[in-house]
Amino acid sequence: MVEEPGDIIPIERTREYRGLYHVLGGALSPIDGIGPDRLRLAELFARVRAEGITEVLVATNPTMNGEATALYIAEQLKPEIQAGKVKVTRPAAGLPVGADLEYADEVTLGRALIGRREL
Repeated sequence: MVEEPGDIIPIERTREYRGLYHVLGGALSPIDGIGPDRLRLAELFARVRAEGITEVLVATNPTMNGEATALYIAEQLKPEIQAGKVKVTRPAAGLPVGADLEYADEVTLGRALIGRREL
């Protein structure tokens, strides 16, 4: 699931994702008057429930609005999550390749530490 159609291109370039896409048409932004009814969220929830989708990869932008949208989606799918029917995931976030630790902000470095994996 992505915010805009153009967000599909970089994901496809990785050749790592082999699933379906759902374009929301933006992200939640109460300040700008963009609530759930202004996005294609109802359609997303209907697809998850009707098509037996087992994972929703929420690839919203790492902004306040993107994070709020991701949390809203997880909250709305909570019954399905608790029943073990679906899991809601986010792409890992953190340090880009070639970055220096001394220049990383706390949020970026914190996410990198949370998303760490074994070698």
